[in-house]
Amino acid sequence: MKLYDSLRRKACRFEPIDPPRVTVYGCGPTVYDFAHIGNFRTFLVYDLLHRRLRQRGLDVQFVVNFTDVDDKTIEGAAAAGRLLDDHTAPFVDAFHKDAGTLGFLPFSDHPRATDFIPAMVAFVERLVASGNAYLAADGSVYYDVSSFGGYGRLSGKGGDDTAGRSRIDADEYEKGDARDFALWKARQPRDELAGAVWDSPWGPGRPGWHLECSVMVGELLGDTIDIHLGGEDLLFPHHENEIAQSEVATGQPFVRFWLHVKHLKVDDRKMSKSLGNFHTLRELLDEGYDPAAIRWVLLSAHYRAELNFTKEGLDEATAAIQRLLDFRQRVTDFAAAADTETGLAARAGEQLGAFGEALDSDLNVPRALAALWGLVRDVNAALDRAPGGIGPDDRTSILSALSAMDDVLGVLDLAAEAREVGAEEEDRIRKLVEARERARGERDFATADRLRDQLAAEGVVLEDTPAGTRWKRVHAAPASAR
Repeated sequence: MKLYDSLRRKACRFEPIDPPRVTVYGCGPTVYDFAHIGNFRTFLVYDLLHRRLRQRGLDVQFVVNFTDVDDKTIEGAAAAGRLLDDHTAPFVDAFHKDAGTLGFLPFSDHPRATDFIPAMVAFVERLVASGNAYLAADGSVYYDVSSFGGYGRLSGKGGDDTAGRSRIDADEYEKGDARDFALWKARQPRDELAGAVWDSPWGPGRPGWHLECSVMVGELLGDTIDIHLGGEDLLFPHHENEIAQSEVATGQPFVRFWLHVKHLKVDDRKMSKSLGNFHTLRELLDEGYDPAAIRWVLLSAHYRAELNFTKEGLDEATAAIQRLLDFRQRVTDFAAAADTETGLAARAGEQLGAFGEALDSDLNVPRALAALWGLVRDVNAALDRAPGGIGPDDRTSILSALSAMDDVLGVLDLAAEAREVGAEEEDRIRKLVEARERARGERDFATADRLRDQLAAEGVVLEDTPAGTRWKRVHAAPASAR
């Protein structure tokens, strides 16, 4: 398996430090608001890697944090007149629900930064004692970037500053010059309002944003971890600062592989509320879009390539998933012929191998999807030529290959679950289908067409066959598209 390491700037063979154990940390959401689809593009790459590592038989310890104390969360809590935990808790709950809706595998741990304040204080004490951090006049503690010779090796933005070092207090995600950064921030009035103040040797205050991930990594996974992930906006200064403080504090290399996910665009433009193209998962679900289609679109491009998200793309994804569901059902239902030799079992194995090789080549999803569609194409062509049936080994091999592919993609079972109907609903649909059949038998085509249209509006598609009418549940188009 090869992964592109942002530090070495090339794809390198991945082997865990202590196989079969793999330690992975992904920077999680800052819970001041609902996560948007750009966030979920990154988090779905986490899920993709998680699934593939597990599929390879590795014991994956995958930690994704919640940033529940920083400038944004405190500002939000203070503005709303709530304590910090009261303000962030609903967004933590919403993330868990949204992740479930999109079919995430549960991560090993979801730590909240506020649960690690004592460990953060102890971490800063070590940096002060070693001379890598200093106390400022306002009671804040800053990391001295000049004390770490390797600063800038991840991002290419070095630690020397001919214009003079500047301390930047804001916990922002994009800064041109991070230089000396806050490890511990002296309390401010808004911190008091939000209840975001803790005791420390330097006086009351709260942790700086960059500090939090380093401490949670060390406490939960160890001094050196196998993989660290995040969006490309975190590469500098956040991840650069993590390296600087962690490697000084522990004396060990911090991370062996850094993976960064490229930005998401919406309709070929940067996502922005002012442009009206800012989407949360909840908004898309309220519009009637299929969670499996959203997952499909957000995973469809290579994680290091820019992804353009469109609603037309969602419609295409919905159709693609339905095609795969129909394919799975066709193979399941196809007649068995014990003496038939089709070669499909071998072909299924070849396409599954190509699928795995693509994922092991730096999570190349487009190539993996090409192998998936190659399986569909080859099998459908063979079924068209084999009206007498296929062998039971063929069926088992095809369905097993498809299942193994979906173990990583995570769309088919998610889509099938959304299309399931309960017993009462199934009985109601069956009665409508039977009523349509009677209308057709009585040549009352107006009634038959009305019933067919009614069912279609509910996402129920009818197939008239010589053996009678069959029906299946598909995902109904969003109301805005009908």
